[in-house]
Amino acid sequence: MANHDIAFTPDPDADSISSDVAGFGGLLVSTQIPTRADGSLELGGIVEQSECTLQALKVALERAGSSMDRVLHLTIYLTDMADRAAFNEVYTRFFARPWPVRAAVGVAALAVEGMRVEVTAMAAKA
Repeated sequence: MANHDIAFTPDPDADSISSDVAGFGGLLVSTQIPTRADGSLELGGIVEQSECTLQALKVALERAGSSMDRVLHLTIYLTDMADRAAFNEVYTRFFARPWPVRAAVGVAALAVEGMRVEVTAMAAKA
């Protein structure tokens, strides 16, 4: 069944089983991970991983015709809640007031060993 009011933007990773963005009058952005511009994973410190993760989110939003200033909600997954302050420092370089609604969730592990942060977002279309 086709849903003409819903659009999916495929993840650029050919092996992915998730769309990168789903549009429905707004945008749901799939989990973004600390991916560098060349597609490799950044598995260094939390600051470097946070920067790559939020940059990946920015790219996904822009590809879908939106932007970081259109983000309404962000869910942040951290393997160590002690990393929250460092993530927040990076976060303030990507977002400004009024801040998106957000939740930070502590998790035991993420998909790749050494990954410390993932985010998902909901944004308004531009």
